[in-house]
Order: sequence, then structure tokens, then C-alpha cells
Amino acid sequence: MPPSKRDELIDAAMTVFYRHGFHASGLDKVLQEGGISRMTLYNHFKSKDELIVAALRRREEMFRNTLMKFVEKASSDPIERILAVFDCLEQWFTAKDFCGCMFINASAEFSDPKSPVRRVAADHKKDVEQYLHKLCKEAGLKTPKDVASQLCLLVEGAIVWAHVVGAAGSGKGDLAEPARLAKGMAQSIIAAYRA
Repeated sequence: MPPSKRDELIDAAMTVFYRHGFHASGLDKVLQEGGISRMTLYNHFKSKDELIVAALRRREEMFRNTLMKFVEKASSDPIERILAVFDCLEQWFTAKDFCGCMFINASAEFSDPKSPVRRVAADHKKDVEQYLHKLCKEAGLKTPKDVASQLCLLVEGAIVWAHVVGAAGSGKGDLAEPARLAKGMAQSIIAAYRA
């Protein structure tokens, strides 16, 4: 079944906002990217913020599916599955279209905690933590919630480092390095919490 005009619009918005930012991207750029009419836009969304929320939700779905498939394919061993999260990050960081985390970027541009955009970004981060918590429980780690929180900090730190420092490295930086360093730190955390 071919994608609907609404889906095409959301995909175009996701691409433009990820590449260029939310405030810097006008709706004309989104419409041009998707080859979509202004009438189609207003038939589906009342505002730019509503479109941003839809784009973030689509990105969340794609990220979650990619991460879970990668982790499940990597190993059946519960500890190796946790570590595979960092291998997935490495693959993402080294992709040619890596522009950081769309949710971190959204949080930076929408500072009001009551903003629907900011809430979607926060929910995404909580979902990642819940997924890591699930993996930690399956691995039989002591206090899996604490471990998941620590692993989340490593994930987020690696993302920011790859995007902010790696991207500014004039092509000399190794974008995979933050993921590898975070994985090594994750191994130490996991070893400390093994039952």
C-alpha cells in the first residue's frame, strides 16, 4: 500500500527538521522536500508544532524498531544484548546522514517543559530507559533500574559527544569512538551489578 499524503508530509518534515533544525526550517522547505501542496499540509495539521510532534513520533517509531531489531539480531545472550545497544549507536553515528539526536535537538529548541514538542522528546528518552531496564532485568542484573539509568547517561553522552565534538572535528574525529568508549564503560557497570 503506497504511503498516504499525510505520511509523505510527516516523512518530509522529519527529514528537513532533522537536517536543518526546527526553527530554522520553514514549512515551505518541508513542502518542497515532499513535493506536497500547502492545502495538503493544512488538511492534516493545524500548526507547524503539530507537524513537528508527528515527525518526532515517526522518528521515535523508526528509532525504536531499528534499535530493537539490531539488539535482537546481535545475540540471544542478555548481557550481549545490552552491549549491542552501543554497537547500534556506533552504526548510527557513522552513517552519512547522522545529525545527532532529533529529540535532544528538539529539547534544545523548545525549552518550555509544557511544550508538546518537549514532552514528546522527554517521553522518547523515558522509553529508551524503559527498554534498557527491560534488558537489564532479562540479564538478571542487581537493581536493574539503577543500571538502566546509568546506561542511559552513557547513551546520551555518547550521542552528544559524537554530534557536537565529532561533527566539529573537521573530518579528523572518529565518530564511532564515543560509542566504543561508552560500551567499555557499560561493560564495567554491568560487571559491578552482576548477581
